[in-house]
Amino acid sequence: MTTIRSLLFVAWLYLSMALFAVGLSPALLMPYRQSMWVIRSWSKFCLFGLRWIAGVKVEFRGLEHRPTGSALIAGKHQSMLDVIAPFAVLPDNCFIMKQELAPLPFFGWFATKTKMIAVDRSAHSKALKDMVRQARARHAEGRQILIFPEGTRAPVGAPADYKPGIAALYRDLEADCTPMATNSGVHWPAHGFRRYPGTIVYEFLPAIPAGLKRGEFMEVLEARLEGASNALLADGPIAGISMPAHAPDPARAPQP
Repeated sequence: MTTIRSLLFVAWLYLSMALFAVGLSPALLMPYRQSMWVIRSWSKFCLFGLRWIAGVKVEFRGLEHRPTGSALIAGKHQSMLDVIAPFAVLPDNCFIMKQELAPLPFFGWFATKTKMIAVDRSAHSKALKDMVRQARARHAEGRQILIFPEGTRAPVGAPADYKPGIAALYRDLEADCTPMATNSGVHWPAHGFRRYPGTIVYEFLPAIPAGLKRGEFMEVLEARLEGASNALLADGPIAGISMPAHAPDPARAPQP
């Protein structure tokens, strides 16, 4: 039954993506806010189908910590859903994406229209500078900039591997950083088409204040984000997946 429901959801997901992107493509000719409305509406439509077709409910916690103005958000990345779901609760979300996605029909066009931050990761130091430059502009516009510190989706239980991009944005923007924990990979794995029934949680944590030194910031961010995400995993991991033995205890995460 899980396989059948998963296949039905995948078909529904891509069909809905095409219907929204093609059917509402005139929004690309309108002011930016109309295109953002299309993306946010599709995000909510996706969450609706995920629940009623695949049996996966999405719950947002810590909304009192959710930023609504200019902000930097660091999210745990375990699933494709991590890119989709935040649009349902953030008023002006702006995520960092691979530059090669920008030319894609409709998806790339809407991402470009809504000024998502596209980065050529093969350019190394130049890519980092370009990401910071774009983020500075989006931050000045009052956007919520979402970055995944690990750079790509990681399977549940994999050791954390934080890249320097998040530290560069934290330093340059001189902004607080809000961690966003999740257990999404339990129910929507990083790879494969299966969706496992249950509850995916996205939890906004108290912001890490601006001004910490790089090493201290990275230590606090990793401890809080990994600790909270592992705590969510402990609530109901799927068979064969357990919380890493080295996972930090969220109650003991360093406080700035």
